[in-house]
Amino acid sequence: MFEAHLAGRVVEVGAGRGTFSAKLSAIDAIDELILVEPDLGMHGDLGVRFADNPRVSTHHGYFGDHDLGGEVDAIVLVNVLEHIEDDADLVASALAALRPGGALLLFVPAGPWLYGSLDEEFEHFRRYTRSQLNELLTSGGLSPEDVYYVNAPGMLAWFVAGRLLRQRTVRTGQMKLYDRLVIPFVSRLEAILRPPRGQSLTAIAIRPPANAVPGSEENS
Repeated sequence: MFEAHLAGRVVEVGAGRGTFSAKLSAIDAIDELILVEPDLGMHGDLGVRFADNPRVSTHHGYFGDHDLGGEVDAIVLVNVLEHIEDDADLVASALAALRPGGALLLFVPAGPWLYGSLDEEFEHFRRYTRSQLNELLTSGGLSPEDVYYVNAPGMLAWFVAGRLLRQRTVRTGQMKLYDRLVIPFVSRLEAILRPPRGQSLTAIAIRPPANAVPGSEENS
């Protein structure tokens, strides 16, 4: 979903213990991968995991704590934005960090009506609609290039687990079974025909040229 924008200097926000970071680090087009993680223990795990990779650096703290100089080619957040209370502030920080033409790449939970016990347990502040995510990005000075729903069957599973059964966790066996039996088929189908709703949203938003950013010198 993001591969076309993953090159040059890339930042992953909320890298955790590096599950997704490992996939990013394997992409040859990425010259520098910067991993940002606020949890001290997880940050330590990242340091150990990528100690031998000179293209990867780790930063402890929050994304807004680090001055990246407006020279970032892509910023990746996978299931992270929903954990941030002031999501507009993060979008503003992303705008400042990205070079013109750079991309903010998001994967977030969708459907406010699905919000239930699982979201509460995972400390989600919200789930998004497509229009809400578009508005957040546009208001933050970015240009949404593509915002679309994915994993339509997951809506039913999440609704049953989090709204009807009020589960507080997803069992590992359940996840592995769904990933093995459902996701491959759904991914192929949705690559051809995008669903009108889904359990998650994918978004690619671009920082416009300098003369198109609200408040820039060229516009003043």
